[in-house]
Parts: sequence; C-alpha cells; structure tokens
Amino acid sequence: MIKYALLVLFIMSPSLAFAEPVHHCSTDAVIQAKKLLDFHFGLDDRTEIDPHVAVLKPIKNPAGKGRFDVLEVYGHIYKGTYRMHFIYAPTAGQCLLVGQEILEMTNL
Repeated sequence: MIKYALLVLFIMSPSLAFAEPVHHCSTDAVIQAKKLLDFHFGLDDRTEIDPHVAVLKPIKNPAGKGRFDVLEVYGHIYKGTYRMHFIYAPTAGQCLLVGQEILEMTNL
C-alpha cells in the first residue's frame, strides 16, 4: 500500500523527478547578483534579481588541480536582462567566491 502511494505521489509531481540540484551557495549567488548589477550600473530601484539559481557544469581551476562550481543567475534593470555566472571554490559549508561574469542578453 505504501509503495503504491509513493508511486502515485511520484507520478503526480513530475517536477520533483526533474528538479535541478540545489547548491549550498545559491542564496549567496542571488545576493552577489544584486551587488554586481549595482556595481556596474549604480543603485537603481528598477533592479530585479531572479531568485532561480541554475547549477552549471563545474569548470577547471586554471591555476592548478581541482574544479570550481558555477552558479547562474539572471537579473533585470528596466528593459535590460543580464546573465551572471558566479564561480565558487568547492568548500563544505562556506561560499568562497573566486570569480564572476556578467553578460547583457541582447540581439545585435
């Protein structure tokens, strides 16, 4: 009976089956996104940060062994949309930001 109930629950909530992994630095990445947009464009009350954080493939550490975690966050100012990548050293329980990228999403 319990197995049947769990199967029904699993089928009825497909978003659980395909949920993206949650990184322990996701909240920090959203905070850093606001700071990065403020740094580039100044304080603007139209700045919005998307709370959804995507965990991307890790990248190789260019200075040695190991890999870095990459988190992607989108932000908006008025009509502009910006994709930001925050690069973290993989440390347990800490969020050590080692790099960041920002790119305006535009059609040229």
